[in-house]
Amino acid sequence: MSEADWEGRLAGAWASFDQYGEAEFLTLIEKLAAELPPDDPVGVFERACSLDSTGHSDRAVPLYREALDRGLTGERRRRAVIQLASSLRNIGKPEESVALLRAEMEAGHDHLDDAVRAFLALALVDVGHEREAVSLALGALAPHLPRYQRSLANYARLLGSADAGE
Repeated sequence: MSEADWEGRLAGAWASFDQYGEAEFLTLIEKLAAELPPDDPVGVFERACSLDSTGHSDRAVPLYREALDRGLTGERRRRAVIQLASSLRNIGKPEESVALLRAEMEAGHDHLDDAVRAFLALALVDVGHEREAVSLALGALAPHLPRYQRSLANYARLLGSADAGE
């Protein structure tokens, strides 16, 4: 089995997610993960994703942590942090979610930056920092607008600085 073949079959499984029942999809991902070496963090991460995507955030959290502890790297590492933080928020631990995502904002920058900001905004709402949440969300949205980018970015900064003063 080549890595490219495995990744292709994994991508196919995820692309057909809606065609499976929950148990069937979880079994499919479990079988794919079992093809990897037992200590491979990628398999653990994909199992966590499958649980998370089928509504089992509580069962996904320890697997995300395990994948990260085993040295998950690259884009999957960043996705694991985002998804772990989202799952923590879903199970009533928004403070931990905020802490993880704030650290992730400082950890580096790539095409997932706006996802980090979006999930941080959700967690901030849950801990009562709505103005900061809106500031982050608008700041992430501004560069994608066809017009009003500078104005919206400035409003986002103002909201964020007002929240910092509270």
